[in-house]
Amino acid sequence: MEENRFFVDADTLSPEALARKHKLENDPSCRTDPTQYLPGMEVLESDVRERVLSQVASYDPARYTATDVRAALERRTCTVEDLKALLSPAAEPFLEKLACRAKAETEKHFGNTVYLFTPLYLSNYCENYCVYCGFNCYNRIRRGKLTAEQTEHEMQVIASSGMEEILLLTGESRSQSDLTYIGDACRLARKYFRTVGLEVYPVNTDEYRYLHECGADFVTVFQETYDLCAYEKLHLLGHKRVFPYRFDAQERALRGGMRGVAFSALHAYYLQRKYPQAEISLSCPRLRPILNNQTIRPMDVGEKQLCQILCAYRLFLPFAGITVSSRESARFRDGIVRIAATKVSAGVSTGIGDHESKYAGESAENRTGDEQFEIDDARSLNRMYRDLSDGGLQPVLNDSLYV
Repeated sequence: MEENRFFVDADTLSPEALARKHKLENDPSCRTDPTQYLPGMEVLESDVRERVLSQVASYDPARYTATDVRAALERRTCTVEDLKALLSPAAEPFLEKLACRAKAETEKHFGNTVYLFTPLYLSNYCENYCVYCGFNCYNRIRRGKLTAEQTEHEMQVIASSGMEEILLLTGESRSQSDLTYIGDACRLARKYFRTVGLEVYPVNTDEYRYLHECGADFVTVFQETYDLCAYEKLHLLGHKRVFPYRFDAQERALRGGMRGVAFSALHAYYLQRKYPQAEISLSCPRLRPILNNQTIRPMDVGEKQLCQILCAYRLFLPFAGITVSSRESARFRDGIVRIAATKVSAGVSTGIGDHESKYAGESAENRTGDEQFEIDDARSLNRMYRDLSDGGLQPVLNDSLYV
């Protein structure tokens, strides 16, 4: 995969790179098979993928009726078939009733608590070409990577705000952000935070075990879609194109000792039955505008649809945490935490090395690297904490201790 090992910086895009990009976009025959593993990728013997994909393949949203939705809402335990009905267009007229049921389930299992965290982007180098992502290797952005000293300084700034949970992120590039680099960042994070999450490129079981030993608690990996045909069109180049390896990332993480994993509902349903000790989290991040790309349409999935999805998830997996990121508006997040969501980010930056300037209310012109996407809700931790409290909710910064 030698063609992956480059990154477009700022305005530099060579004729060769332009030709390669154009060919990938317009000639499917030049793309690799998305089902074939690359050298070094661990092949996991597991039945979870087959079960999930079988359910996805059999799902026909149009076949569900209002009768199916009513039955799902009246049932005490939500089945896979009930989830399908609640996600279908037939459920749209029942949104208010669905939200009431979701609110009751959320209060039953989580009370009025809402957890808070913030992301720290360590690097925006990436070897994938995913058409929707601002970090993709063909996008003309300013690339950057924090040094150990810069990483610790960013963590000090974040920790001084009172935050106790951090999510460490990188672009998907082993050559620029290798396992040791990520592990060292985990060790630093453990000095300043009670809980450390990771959203980095998928790795093998033994590598997840190493990162866990370095201090990581949770792993988030987004699949974007479980439709292989759509997946192939969205991920044109790089390790992320390998569908089965990415799919099995959460299971490898749990086998490596991670405390919890985050992903989509149906995937979580089958994996939780196999690993009942795992803490399961769900998230449905919508697309946001990115630099140098006018084709992203963030409103393809509206807020009502997102609310319907999150409420259906709550009924299907009542014990699971549900995270809503700063991609969404303050208005939407303030509403959904009263219904289905249990975790929100605050004090967010998706750029590299600009937390200090952001927290001081200054320009981020001196940041090390450009942002992955535009955020919508830019509230600080203090403002978010106050808004949640004023709304009758209990903000939680941490609920666990290492002993």
